[in-house]
Amino acid sequence: MVRGIGPMLGRQMLAQLGGMQALWAADAATLARVDGLGPRLVDLLLSASPDTARQVIEQCEKLHIGIICPQDAHWPIMLEETGDAPLVLFTRGDAACLSEPHMLAVVGARRASQEGRSLTRRWCRHLSEQGVAIVSGMAFGIDAAAHRGTLEGHAPTIAVLGCGLGSLNEDQQHQMAAIAAQGCVISEFLPSLSARPEHFPRRNRIIAGLAGATLIMEADIRSGSLITARQAANYGREVLAVPGSVLAGHHAGCHALIREGAALVESSAAVLLEMGWKTDASNKKRGGKTYHPAPGREEKILAALADDIMHIDALAETCGLTVPELSPILLALELQGVVERLPGSRYLLAVELKKT
Repeated sequence: MVRGIGPMLGRQMLAQLGGMQALWAADAATLARVDGLGPRLVDLLLSASPDTARQVIEQCEKLHIGIICPQDAHWPIMLEETGDAPLVLFTRGDAACLSEPHMLAVVGARRASQEGRSLTRRWCRHLSEQGVAIVSGMAFGIDAAAHRGTLEGHAPTIAVLGCGLGSLNEDQQHQMAAIAAQGCVISEFLPSLSARPEHFPRRNRIIAGLAGATLIMEADIRSGSLITARQAANYGREVLAVPGSVLAGHHAGCHALIREGAALVESSAAVLLEMGWKTDASNKKRGGKTYHPAPGREEKILAALADDIMHIDALAETCGLTVPELSPILLALELQGVVERLPGSRYLLAVELKKT
């Protein structure tokens, strides 16, 4: 709450002074001996009042916002290992899920393509069905698709915000409630603090710090997602990136990361393999959505889509059908949620196929 004192200086103060109680009791001379504390910060610390902190706690109680710090049982160990973790996190939902054994950060463009959003949702649903918790930033585009896909599975999803949990608009409050019901929404910012541009790099370090790996689904060369990826690399975590067309520019940031050493992944199964995370072979046991195709044409169509996104013309040629023969079958499958139609008459498989 004291401007000019960030997480690293705060931790240094506590270490040198011997804890929070010693900090409150310290006089000007004691504070001045702490490395990095100049006269201005010493004056600000001496003028700080516990009454202000009590007001924040009361506000959190009214808004049903939890507060955790490094001494708490639910404090995430992965985040603590980064060295610049916050001293306090404000939470909504189950803070225990912040220490899930398999956690993947999934980030990307706000103005993502429909294909990027569809793939993100599908991959995150599959990863969630395999017990992987997904961390993202509750923004438009890739973030929203990541949370939505995870909620369709069974693992928790964690949203890290660049604003206070009490400053959200009505739509964001609905998003927060949905995520909190199957995971947790967190922020290091005071509940009433609104979003500011300088908050998002700080938010991104928490996203990267919580997870064992960061996956960039779709990002141009100027995307803030690259900050998250490079922060993850600085923490010694894995960075994964999805390649794409060089024509539209949606994946230029992903290609840059791959050139820098990020692992290239082309499926959610490849993510699991790259991380060495064992999967549950039975989606049925985990409640995942599977589909048993009818023998014949439907089986051929879905087998073709299992390997790639395909244009209707290419799909018709692969399956030995005319487009008029193929179209009604695709429409029926789309209405059942088995396939998804993308712009440009392209189709992707939206479920796991049940093997006979």
